[in-house]
Amino acid sequence: MNNNRIATVGDLIAALTTYDPATPIRVATQPNYPMEHTLGHVVCTPNDAEGDGTPPTDPPIVWLGIGGQIGYLPRPAADALGWSR
Repeated sequence: MNNNRIATVGDLIAALTTYDPATPIRVATQPNYPMEHTLGHVVCTPNDAEGDGTPPTDPPIVWLGIGGQIGYLPRPAADALGWSR
């Protein structure tokens, strides 16, 4: 199983640098019932959250939202992630 941990924006950028920028990107979810999704929005809290004008005190976190569901995760992708169908 691939145990790489992507914890920061820098980790994500580093993980993607070996791939062609035109390559489609997907999110794989639910290891026991593997599905693939497009990526949706990318936001940062507390900066992108609606607020009352009070300056944010929490540290920023970038969130990758899931877009539309495409279907079942292809077998080669599930195998590469170490998931079984």
